[in-house]
Amino acid sequence: MKQFLSFVRKEFYHIFRDRRTMLILLGMPIAQILIFGFAITTEVKDVRMAVVNPQNDPLTRQLIDRLDASEYFTVTRLVHSPVEAEQLFRRGEVDMAIVFSERFADDLYTGESGIQLMADATDPNMASMRTGYAMSILSAAAADMLPPNVRSGGVIVPQVRLLYNPQMKSAYQFVPGVMGLILMLICAMMTSISIVREKEMGTMEVLLVSPVQPLFIILAKAVPYFTLSFVNLTTILLLSVFVLDVPVAGSLFWLVVVSLLFIFVALSLGLLISSITRTQVAAMLVSGMVLMMPTMLLSGMIFPIESMPGILQAISAFIPARWYISAVRKLMIEGVEVSYVLTEIGVLALMAAVLLTVSLKKFRNRLE
Repeated sequence: MKQFLSFVRKEFYHIFRDRRTMLILLGMPIAQILIFGFAITTEVKDVRMAVVNPQNDPLTRQLIDRLDASEYFTVTRLVHSPVEAEQLFRRGEVDMAIVFSERFADDLYTGESGIQLMADATDPNMASMRTGYAMSILSAAAADMLPPNVRSGGVIVPQVRLLYNPQMKSAYQFVPGVMGLILMLICAMMTSISIVREKEMGTMEVLLVSPVQPLFIILAKAVPYFTLSFVNLTTILLLSVFVLDVPVAGSLFWLVVVSLLFIFVALSLGLLISSITRTQVAAMLVSGMVLMMPTMLLSGMIFPIESMPGILQAISAFIPARWYISAVRKLMIEGVEVSYVLTEIGVLALMAAVLLTVSLKKFRNRLE
C-alpha cells in the first residue's frame, strides 16, 4: 500500500510540474463554462433601434420611451424617413427600426394609425423574437393610452417588414458562418500541422540548409492550402446559390477578395501556431481551443454578439472570423456596396500584417 501511495504521489508531482497539463485540467473547464454560460443565449437584449417619427407628438414619444425603458431595446438613432433607416441597416448601426405613420396621434382612436417594424432578418430567429417583443410592448403601451371604453386594433398590430430575408430562411444565417469556420479550420489548423510535422520528424532543418530561403519554404507549404481553400470557397458558393437558394446579392468580386484576405489571415495564424508548438498533438490542441470554440461561439456565427457581456464582446473583436462573417453577410445577403465593409477589410488586413510579422519573426528565432 505504501508503494502504491508513493506512485500516486509521484503522478501528482508530474501533473503539478507540467503547466500545460494544469492549464488543460483546471483552466479549460473554467473558460468553457464562462464562455458557454454567457455567449450561448437566445435572449433579446440591447437591441439597437432607430425611430422614424414624422409627427413627433407626445403620444409617439411616449411609445418610444416605453421601448427605450425596457431592457430589450435601446433607441440609438432618430431619422426622418424609412430610407435613412435602411442606410443605418446597411452600415450595421441598428438591428431594428420603428416607423410611425404621418398622422399617428390623430388616427389613433379611429384605428387608422399605423406602425411598421423593420428588422434585419439575416438571423431569422432573432428577427422573429425581436419583433415579437416589440409588438408586445407596443400593444401594452397602446392599450394603456386609450380610454377604458375605447379599443383600437390598428395600432396594436404593427406591420412587420423583414429586410434581406423575407422568406425567413435559416440558410441565410448559417452559410456565412460556415464559410468562416471551414476556411479558418482548413487554413490555420492544417497549415500549422503541416509545418510542425516537418519539425517533429526532423526534416525542417534539412529544408533550411537548402539554397531556398526559409520564407519561401513556408510560403511553399502554405500555397497548397491557399489553393484548396479557394476551391472550397468556390464549392460553398455554388452549393449556397444552386442548392440552398442563397443568392449573392452584392458584388461577387468583392466577396471573393474579402474571402482571399481572410484565408491569408488564417494561414498567418496557422504559421504562428506552428512557431509556438513542437508536436502535431500540441498544434491540434491549440488550434482546437484557440480557433474552433471561439469561432463558433464568439464570432456571431450562431449567437448575436450584441447580447453578450462587454468582456466577451471585447474578446470577439480579436477573432478574425467575426469580421469576415460580418463582411460576408453584408456583401452576400444584404447586397451592400464595398464601402460598407471597409471597416471589416481594414481589420482583416491589419490582422494579416501583424500575424505574419510575428509568426515569421518567431519562426526564425526558433529555427535559425
